[in-house]
This record gives sequence, structure tokens and C-alpha cells, in this order.
Amino acid sequence: MTGRALLVLSSRAIREKAIDWIMRLPPGTRVEFKEPQRTLEQNDRMWAMLTDIARQCTLNGRRWSTDQWKVIFLHELGREAQFIPSLTGSFIPYGQSSSDLGVKEMSDLIESMFAYGAENGVRWSDPKLQENAA
Repeated sequence: MTGRALLVLSSRAIREKAIDWIMRLPPGTRVEFKEPQRTLEQNDRMWAMLTDIARQCTLNGRRWSTDQWKVIFLHELGREAQFIPSLTGSFIPYGQSSSDLGVKEMSDLIESMFAYGAENGVRWSDPKLQENAA
């Protein structure tokens, strides 16, 4: 193995491959372990909730896009945003992706959005969320 590699521990054979690789790696090699990645169902729910919030809510007297609301809620989870310069001289957020969230982090994000929605009278378009709100 050279460079970078990613294994998802989904079977005994892949776990054995990971052990083999670890045993062969030179000292100083970095290994990172992450929880399972968010599910497609979680991702779909997040975007449905963000859409409902963006259509129904304002923050500081103005409406925000679904992407902007996503960054707002990621910040609430403790995800730091950096602002880097654009080619035109303005500043843009960096590091606010939800694609790398694990299952638990995504659950926390959805719970935060659900709590916000409950506090602000959001009517959820997802029937499952309507059941939870009742």
C-alpha cells in the first residue's frame, strides 16, 4: 500500500486486510479511525428540514438559503468555519461540509434542527417529522 487508502470495515476479510496493512506499515504512519458515515436517509432528512426552515424562518431579520442554514447549524454543533479570501477579494467559508459527518454527528445535527423548528413553529413537510412534533 502506498499513499492513501480507505477501508470500510464491512466484513471479516476487510478487517483482516486492515490488520495486514497495519502490520506492514512503517513507523510514523498515521492511521485515522472514524465512525460510520451518515446514511442517505439522514442526508435526505437534513435537506428536507433545511428546506422547510429556509422557507419559513428568518434569522436576524433576513431569509437564508438552505446552504447558509446548514452552515449555521453545523456551527451550532461546534464545527468551526474558516473564512478564506476569494479571487475577487471577498471572503468565503471553508470547512463547513456535512458530507464527512458520522451517523451520530448527523443525528445531533438533525436533533438541533428539529429543536430549532419546534421553537420557531416550523411545519415539517416530512410526514415522519410531523409525527414527532405531535
